Amino acid sequence: MRNVQTEPRHGVQAIARAAAILRALETAPAGLSLGEIAAATELPKSTVHRIAGALAEEDLLVQWGDGRIGLGSAVARLAAAGREALSERLRPLLAELRRQLDETVDLAVLDGKAVRFVDQVPAPRRLRTVSAVGESFPLHCTANGKALLATMSTERVESLLPPRLPRLTPRTLASRAELLRELEAVRHDGVAFDREEHTEGICAIGAAVHDPAGPAAAISVPVPTQRFAGRESELSEAVRATAAAATVLLSGE
Repeated sequence: MRNVQTEPRHGVQAIARAAAILRALETAPAGLSLGEIAAATELPKSTVHRIAGALAEEDLLVQWGDGRIGLGSAVARLAAAGREALSERLRPLLAELRRQLDETVDLAVLDGKAVRFVDQVPAPRRLRTVSAVGESFPLHCTANGKALLATMSTERVESLLPPRLPRLTPRTLASRAELLRELEAVRHDGVAFDREEHTEGICAIGAAVHDPAGPAAAISVPVPTQRFAGRESELSEAVRATAAAATVLLSGE
């Protein structure tokens, strides 16, 4: 006789384990061995083998010739669809923020070990900052990247950062210890700054947007340095409020 009371619980457990395996591979573009996935997820190798096989049948995972396992092409398709849906839901808020500040507004998501722009509402100014939608940038020296890093544990941050932080401008933070201290300030203040750390002549401010599963995206406002000075409080308040409104929208409240 089937135990109908335990079947839903087993189903939820299987989904949670599958999600853990997918998350373990999120920051491993070169793939992981079965043992490495088992260690990262704290699951038995037999369980990982069984679930990985089921995910591979759905094209969510792929096993390469050397035995390593990586994310399948279906994950990329689902991610693209998710980013498009996210942009559609948040665009009215981005447009309102652009109108309020008269500056370009960007929406970005974590993509592996980088931050990727998925939407933008450009400012109607001759002197403005514009980044191509779809372009990726480092996490450690961008306002949206730091906003996303600040939502994570120190261990997770360390796993996403390169061994040496590349210095892109004279103002780039190249010290991991200094960056970690700055992330503490971001957690306290709710906003992150890029003061000409990625590109000389451009500053930015960003804040994370959450959904029920965790950090979903970051909203940022890049501004030419000559218009940034003296506006930090105004920009902080507006970006923080928009990110909070976006979080409420995604939570369905």
